[in-house]
Amino acid sequence: MSFLSGLLTHFKGELERNRTRPFLSAAMAAAALVATADGEVKFGERIRLDQILETLEVLRVYDPHEGVNLFRDYSEAILNSPKEGHQAAVQILRDADLDDKAKQLIIRICCAISESNEVDGKKILEDQIEIVSLCSRLAVEPGACGLYTDGAPEDLLKAT
Repeated sequence: MSFLSGLLTHFKGELERNRTRPFLSAAMAAAALVATADGEVKFGERIRLDQILETLEVLRVYDPHEGVNLFRDYSEAILNSPKEGHQAAVQILRDADLDDKAKQLIIRICCAISESNEVDGKKILEDQIEIVSLCSRLAVEPGACGLYTDGAPEDLLKAT
């Protein structure tokens, strides 16, 4: 029975990996878009990505290196050929059939990547522009992910 039990466990794991693979690809493509928005991928962004891969339940079915390798490949493509790399990453997002919850999680991942760049609480403008653009592409309301407040414009400018 232990052989069959082990086989069934392995099969269930592979099914889960195949089911969530589009999410992994889309999340790494989106993270690469945000990380490269300012023209380089910083060490803190890579560290934050590792933390995300090790923490999120939906991504734990993967070896973290799989996610890191996808992120690296997408980032290098964007940095080496910005127009084509950006278009390819956006196409990965379009091709992934994600529900609203998954789309919001991708935006939150992007926010976490961006926050690793903040200096003295100041947000990186390029990252924020890319995140808002991703919200539009994924049809995610930015406020649903905590990106906007109802404060006065002057107050928002003080925060950046």
